[in-house]
Amino acid sequence: MFGHTIRAGAFVALASLASVSGAQAQDFKPENPECIAPANPGGGWDFICRTTAKLLFDEGIIDGAMQVTNMSGGGGGVAYAHVVNERNTDDNLIIAASNGTTSRLAQGAFPGNTADDVDWLATFGAEYGAIAVAKDSKYQTLKELMDAVVEDPRSVAFSGGSAVGGYDHIKPLLLGKSAGLDDVRQMKYVAFAGGGEAMTALLSDSVQVFSGDFSEVRGFLESGDIRVVAVLAPERLSGFPDIPTAREQGYDVLGANWRGLYVPKGSSEASKKFWDEAIQKLFASEAFQDQLKAAAIEPFNNFGADADAFVTQNISEIETISREIGIIQ
Repeated sequence: MFGHTIRAGAFVALASLASVSGAQAQDFKPENPECIAPANPGGGWDFICRTTAKLLFDEGIIDGAMQVTNMSGGGGGVAYAHVVNERNTDDNLIIAASNGTTSRLAQGAFPGNTADDVDWLATFGAEYGAIAVAKDSKYQTLKELMDAVVEDPRSVAFSGGSAVGGYDHIKPLLLGKSAGLDDVRQMKYVAFAGGGEAMTALLSDSVQVFSGDFSEVRGFLESGDIRVVAVLAPERLSGFPDIPTAREQGYDVLGANWRGLYVPKGSSEASKKFWDEAIQKLFASEAFQDQLKAAAIEPFNNFGADADAFVTQNISEIETISREIGIIQ
């Protein structure tokens, strides 16, 4: 996924909702529904859960409020193991997922667990990566930054909200590879339990660079606390035309991070049908589309079997890239 432009316009046919019978819709209603965000507050997984939870209720798709639980650790591995081993038959549970999830699965970083241990509910959006520095950083451009990295890889510390080997780690490694660094494993990366903590490290001058997604930097960019030296997109973002891409600065790196959800493998078929229909209704709502647009998240839609097929392909791509840059052997 990192080396390919995402299929941003792949809208699912909403007419398929009509095929879900009224009887199926009435087979199950969630009680005390919960969304697990596999990181601390402030990052992309937290954004998925809190936006989904709020709008499922606001749009009348679920009757009661949905609890959001932050469960950090292991780059999503703690939450994944919790779902597989302790909540496998929970009909009332959905879990946030992204490239961070599939990256760790591709690298075997969830011991004893595979992608087949859960059911992939949906992908409903994708956003591009961003490389940011503090407002008073000496690095004015991506080239200045990467020149410093090539000269002394340990002199520049990157922070990110994913574990070592995760999505936020891979993005700087790809930039290092594109810059001509012989061994990108020399680069310094500091992992945090979420994007919020990683940004705090940048603002406190504990690290020099933040690697994350655009939604994680947007508020700090607008407040003037940081500068984004590059977005890892094929072209400049329509809402932020002043921010250059890495590609136009001479670094052929794309970084698209999909957003989505999975459910426990052993949950009932009735609950899976309910959540499938609920998320498609949510996606079709104007309020949800407005939230995606505000966060610079592009449509990227796979539901049900299409989501399963996409995850399989995504893991295969990440495994190949991880071998190329030395994360796995």
